[in-house]
Formats: sequence, structure tokens, C-alpha cells
Amino acid sequence: MGDPAEVFLAYDIRGLVPGQIDADLTRSIGGAFARLVRRTEPSTGRVAVGRDMRPTGVGLAAAFAEGVTAEGLGVVDLGLVSTDMLYFASGHLDIPGAVFTASHNPAGYNGIKLCMSAARPVGRETGLAQMLADLDGPSDTGDPPGGAVEAVDLLGAFADHVRSFVDVASLRPLRVVADTANGMGGLVVPAVFDGLPFDLEVLYPELDGTFPNHPADPIQPENIRDLQERVLATGADIGLAFDGDADRVFLVDEMARPVSGSLTTALVAAGILRREPGATVIHNLICSRSVPEVIAERGGRAVRSRVGHSYIKAMMYDEAAAFAGEHSGHYYFRDNYRADSGIIAALVVLEAISASDGTLSDLLAPFDRYAASGELNFTVDDPAGVMDRLADHYADLGRQDSLDGLTVDMGGWWFNVRPSNTEPLLRLNLEAATGADCAAGVAEVRALITQ
Repeated sequence: MGDPAEVFLAYDIRGLVPGQIDADLTRSIGGAFARLVRRTEPSTGRVAVGRDMRPTGVGLAAAFAEGVTAEGLGVVDLGLVSTDMLYFASGHLDIPGAVFTASHNPAGYNGIKLCMSAARPVGRETGLAQMLADLDGPSDTGDPPGGAVEAVDLLGAFADHVRSFVDVASLRPLRVVADTANGMGGLVVPAVFDGLPFDLEVLYPELDGTFPNHPADPIQPENIRDLQERVLATGADIGLAFDGDADRVFLVDEMARPVSGSLTTALVAAGILRREPGATVIHNLICSRSVPEVIAERGGRAVRSRVGHSYIKAMMYDEAAAFAGEHSGHYYFRDNYRADSGIIAALVVLEAISASDGTLSDLLAPFDRYAASGELNFTVDDPAGVMDRLADHYADLGRQDSLDGLTVDMGGWWFNVRPSNTEPLLRLNLEAATGADCAAGVAEVRALITQ
């Protein structure tokens, strides 16, 4: 085993099994989480624990539960769950939770996403740093009796909850292809779609954490090719690509063209604002300019945030926001305990198509206003130094802010660079009015980063 600090990341715990994470470590993490719960929520007596389809999750989740029960707290064993199903369980039962997953990472990885009661996020500043320091800490209660373990099946309740976000009676028959990539979408998507008027085809629905068909990482273009081909072959109205733990969704339109997270955010925000005029909608700072424009045009209040679920969830509470979207495919709903859910976002989009006389591409066309680079990664020895150099270069050329990394607005185009939390990388996102302007901007910033 290496240093546990290597797997305690900004938003979750994640690493290779067994080289970085094993049963002994997760048992200690379970104890540290239980002690954190006791200190911050002293009236809480249980913790919900679930896992995705990765084979290593069975033993790791059991060891974590042992650590929790050794501290005297009970465990609600959810079994196989998607991450958004864990957040639902936390809110529905009003207890803290943990799900064993490594999201889109390869099969050799596993990890833990944690939340407090009502799905409140646990990140580095809100508990993970305390837990790391307390891995070998003594019990806060001396020698408590062991807590009980109770198995609970919440799949049906979760499916009902997801369907409550749309007017089911207004939905019309649509042909839908969903690629769940052998991930947890294979469990939750059929359950949610049961009884809805959609012709659903699921690619790779078998739960298999070895990912025998392709990685469960739909942000990579090569991983949605099967979905694109099937959408064209069947004449589907939409394609849905879920990541491994199914908390993110990426869309493919009826012409098999990928839809950016920014356009999906704009489309869902428009739907939210039809129901709640004047509502506050949060978007992270790498979303397209079209997102705040659409929110304002439809009478909403747009609020810009840092990248990352822990920041967005906290801001949703502070700003009383109805919805939040990230360019990376995370979509957060106030009525989902301010947590993100790919399947809720997918249903809201299907409701929008049902209410229109056109196609998904028709709905998106008014929001598709700019050319974007996508996220480009650069390996650099000194990310902070490179950002300082960029800030100096553009000091008199454009407006700057440092909400998250460095953002420079040049008027006709803008870019953001921010460091990775785990690697010596700078991540660049750039947007411009035209494809030519975007390419020119990328070339200019690339030269400054790599000089």
C-alpha cells in the first residue's frame, strides 16, 4: 500500500486496487467517516452504503461497513446502486451515504463518493481532509457496541422519484438508444423507463465492471461510436451515453452528432424556467457563453460557479437555485436534494422533445451560437507559473478573473486555464464566435503555454 493521501482527492477517494486501496484501508476509512458523522451529525444513527458493478466493490464495501459498525453506527446496505441513486437514498432516508465507484476510470480502479445527510457533499474542505487525518483515530465513544446492517432495496422508489420530474402524461412515443457501457445505467435506465411511452434499446446493459465492450467514459469520442452507429441504424430520436456510475449523461442527436454539456445545460435550463419563471440557474465557468445568455433571455438569473460538485451544491443552497449544469455532463436539481443525476436530465430532455414538433437538433439550434475547443490538457512542470505568465501576457488585452484558475475574456473570444487536482496538467477551454477564431485562439494560447 502506498500513502493514503494519494487517493484522497478533491471530491472523492479513488485509486488502484489493491495497490492504493484495499480492504484494510477502506475499513479505516469507514471508521473515520463514522467518527466524522458522529461529530457533525450527532443524532444520526445510520449510514447508507452502496456499490457499483466493479468486482472489487463487494469486498471493499463490506470492509467499509465493518469500519462504520465498529463505531456503533448502523449500515443501510443498498447493494448495487448508481451514484445518483445513493444521493437519492441519502435524501430520502435523511442519512449520510457512501458509494463505492471509480466512475469512468478503468477496471483496475475503485473509490468512494461520500455525502452527509440530505446528499450534502463531502469534499476536501468538507470532511475528506479531516478523515485522512483521522484514519487511525480512536473511537469517539470509547468501545461502542457494533451497529446493525440492514439491506434495503430503493430502486423502485428511485425510479418513481426520477419520473416525478416530468409530466408523464405529456410524453409521446420516441425511439431512444441508451449506451450504459456495462455500467450502473444498465440497472437504473430500464427501471426508470418502465411504463413510459418510449421504444428503448439499451446497448451493453449487463453489469460488468471489467468493461468488456468499451470504457464507460462517454466524454471520449471513441466511446460513443457504437451509440452513434445505432442511432443512425435505427432512426432513433436521441442517444444517451452514461458513464460507469450513471451520474452523468451525454446526448447524441438524431443525426448522431454529440451534444455538448453546455447545450444540454441550456436546454434543461430553458425547461426549468418555463415552469419556474425567474428561477436562479447556476453554470460553471467553462460552460458556453450561450448558457447565461439563454438563462437571461428566458427571464432567469444566471450565476457562475467554479468547476466541481461540492462547490456547485453549496452554491445551489446559498443562491436558492433550481438547477445547475456543468459542461462535463453533470446536472443538478434542487428537488433532487441539490444533487446531480444523469437520468433525471435525460428525462427532462425527452419531455422537451415530446412537447415540440421537431427534433432534438431543432431544439438545440437556437442555443448553438459559438465554436468551442473542448477541454485540452497540457502537461507542464509548473502550472501556477504558466498561469502567471498567461495573466501577465493578457494583462492589458482582456478582462481577467481568478474564480477557478485564470479566465481571460478578449471580447470576441475567451478562455479558461485551470490546474488539475491530481496531475501536473493545465486544462484549457476556449470559445469564440467562429471556428476559425477558435482555432486561432487555441494556437495562440497553446504557444504561450508550451513556450
